[in-house]
Order: sequence, then C-alpha cells, then structure tokens
Amino acid sequence: QVQLVESGGGLVQAGGSLRLSCAASGDILKINSMGWHRQAPGKQRDLVAAISSRGDTNYADSVKGRFTISRDNAKNTVYLQMNSLKPEDTAVYYCHTVVRHSDSPLVGYNYWGQGTQVTVSS
Repeated sequence: QVQLVESGGGLVQAGGSLRLSCAASGDILKINSMGWHRQAPGKQRDLVAAISSRGDTNYADSVKGRFTISRDNAKNTVYLQMNSLKPEDTAVYYCHTVVRHSDSPLVGYNYWGQGTQVTVSS
C-alpha cells in the first residue's frame, strides 16, 4: 500500500499564490507519474497537471503559464506552485500517483490523496 499526504491548501485572494505538496510513502519500487486533479462542487474531477518520472509535464489549458508542477524523486514528493490564482481555481485538489510495488514490478497501481481545499476569493 501507498499513502499520500497532501498539504498547502487554504484561502487566498485572487492574484495570490499557494504551493501544494504531496508526499508518497509505503511499498514503492518506482513512481511513474505524479500529478494533481481538482474537483469543484457539482463538477467532475479534472486533470490540472502531471509530471512523469523523466520530468515531462502536462498542464490543463486553464492553468498554463500560472501553475508549475515539479517533483523530488528522492523524497517521492510532487509539488504544485499556483500563481495568479483566480476564483475559478477554487476546488478540492487531489494528488494522484501511479506506483509500482516490489512484488509486482510490471504493474502500475493508482493512488489518490484525500484532497486539500483551495479557495480563491474575489
């Protein structure tokens, strides 16, 4: 099993910044991709940003140029730096990772964090 611990959410005014962190621990042979999704009330959960083990990144169009995803492979941690925040960025942000375990090194398993609330006031 893998545990994901998220931190960094909160309340911020429009134009402000927040930094989310997500640390993975447990039975980890290798972490493939790590990323962040978000879900606003009444809406589906959507990808915000993802980063591969090689550092390749992918962003939702709505956050390009404002958000930056990064990871520290030594710490099994992914970060999301969010700048120029807008009220429409308000959502619960979920950390996601794909992990390979030592007893099944060819299979990737999906894990989700519990979510952290980000609220941007206008």
